[in-house]
Amino acid sequence: MRKKLVAARLAMPDRLLHAERLQEVLRVWLVSRREAAIGAYWPIKGEFDPLPALYRWQEGAPEDVTRTIGLPVVDRVHRQLRFHSWSPGCPMEDDAYGIPKPKDTDPFDPQLLLVPCVGYGPCGLRLGYGGGFVDRTLAALKPRPYTVGLAYAHGFVPLLAREEGDVPLHAVLCEEGVAWESDD
Repeated sequence: MRKKLVAARLAMPDRLLHAERLQEVLRVWLVSRREAAIGAYWPIKGEFDPLPALYRWQEGAPEDVTRTIGLPVVDRVHRQLRFHSWSPGCPMEDDAYGIPKPKDTDPFDPQLLLVPCVGYGPCGLRLGYGGGFVDRTLAALKPRPYTVGLAYAHGFVPLLAREEGDVPLHAVLCEEGVAWESDD
């Protein structure tokens, strides 16, 4: 199922239009949020790129508020993610998986975490690439950040079942709007 969803995402002829719509959805959704530290991701395999919306969110901060954006750095020992501050133009290097990460920037604990979804299902279920990094990270982070999955609508899997170790997301956004949000 993962391979099919990634292939479908990469083959979307109007993916750029869907990405523009999701940028708008994310920017509007962030307006009402109070968190000042957001962890995100570097997009791979046709994933939605949240960084332009986050950069605009950061630029729009009130003068008395410092907003931090971070990208994950893999902790290979614990097979979890740590987040290091990122801004456009900061030094980057590839991690062990060939994904760019911030080089020599400060770590921080995100209050809100944007998570890429290969697919998503009811009640905040997320289908990732199968490595378990996000679930292990969420289980270990105290306090747990508010988690938001970012996906394209084609990735909705209505019969997606929760597996052992899965940590449901608090919300899922797609180019059509808020696909799901918990009452918590």
